[in-house]
Amino acid sequence: MTNQEIAIDVEDLRISYRCLKAYSIKKSLFQLKKSKVEIYEAVRGVSFQVQKGEILGMVGKNGSGKSTMLRAIAGIFSPDSGRIDLHGNSVSLLAIGVGFQKRLSGRENILLSGMLLGFTEEQVRERMDEIIEFAGLGKFIDMPVKTYSSGMHSKLAFSITAILESDIMLIDEVLSVGDTRFKRKSYRKMKQLISDKDRTVVVVSHNSETLRKLCTRLLWLHDGEIKMLGETDEVLEAYEEFMS
Repeated sequence: MTNQEIAIDVEDLRISYRCLKAYSIKKSLFQLKKSKVEIYEAVRGVSFQVQKGEILGMVGKNGSGKSTMLRAIAGIFSPDSGRIDLHGNSVSLLAIGVGFQKRLSGRENILLSGMLLGFTEEQVRERMDEIIEFAGLGKFIDMPVKTYSSGMHSKLAFSITAILESDIMLIDEVLSVGDTRFKRKSYRKMKQLISDKDRTVVVVSHNSETLRKLCTRLLWLHDGEIKMLGETDEVLEAYEEFMS
C-alpha cells in the first residue's frame, strides 16, 4: 500500500480517561490529595490502515472503544501516545450529540459546523438552502437547538455532513435516526455518498444488515484492542458467535 492509497493511518494508538471517584465538593476540597484518580484505558495500542475509497465497519460491545476511536480520528480527542495520519484529507464526524451549540439556532449551527469542518463561510452559505431542505425541520431551523427532539437533532447533523461532503466520513450509529421516511432518505443519500470511489468511510453500527450491505472490511474492537480485522462476513460471523 503506497502512501497515496492510504487515507487513514493509525499507529499504536493509546487513549486513557482519568476518572475521579464521586465526592462532595466540600469533602474533595479537604481531601484532594487523598482522592484516587482511576485511569481507564479506552484504546490500547491499536494500529490499522484504511485505504482511500474503502468503507470500513467497526463493531464491538458497548465500552469497547469504538466511539473514542472515531473521535480521535476526527481530532476531537488527543491520543496519549501513538499517531493518526489522515494524509491531508478533510474529515467529518456524524454522531449524535457532537458539535452543536444548543443556544444557537439550527441555521447558525449549520454555519458554525461547516466552518469547523474547514469550509469557508461563503461555501457553507452556498449549500445552506440544500442542507435546510434535506433536514426538513421547517420553522424549527430558526429556533435554538436546545428545543429540538433527538430525532430533529440527528436530522440536522446528518444533513450537514451529507451535503458538505468531506474526503473522510466517520459515522457513529446514526443511520437509523429520525422517522421512517427520513431513514430511507438518509440511507439512499449515504449509499450515494459512499459510492464515490475517492470517499473513505468508517461506520460504527450494531446493525449487522447495514454493515453487510455497506462495508468492505470490518474492525472488531474488544476492551480497547483489535480482536479481529478482515472481510465483513468473516468478522461478523465470529463477532456474533462471540456475543451469543
